[in-house]
Amino acid sequence: MIIGDLSARLAAARGRLIIELSRAVTDWGGQVPEDPGVAELADLLEGAAASLRTITPSSRAELAGAVGHLRAADRLGGLLPAVTLWHLRQALQRSAPLPDPGEPATAPG
Repeated sequence: MIIGDLSARLAAARGRLIIELSRAVTDWGGQVPEDPGVAELADLLEGAAASLRTITPSSRAELAGAVGHLRAADRLGGLLPAVTLWHLRQALQRSAPLPDPGEPATAPG
């Protein structure tokens, strides 16, 4: 019963993170399909980051890090759910505090 409960909680957490990451991808200009996979989110976020011209180098590096974590979570699949969740959370944390993509970039000061 403990394993079943843990599996259910991990699956629910994964679902919530996918929704939040989908919102982040949408904020950065990606067109997220219904029920996206982790690899799709990585591709969409990478494409959105590549198309943005008004972005600081540090923001671009954070987005690249988010894409890297998404790719790691995709490679793990369902084999290590807790580790997959860690990568998804890292991706979300790296993409969340970035400036609004519609605002002009400012030089680091």
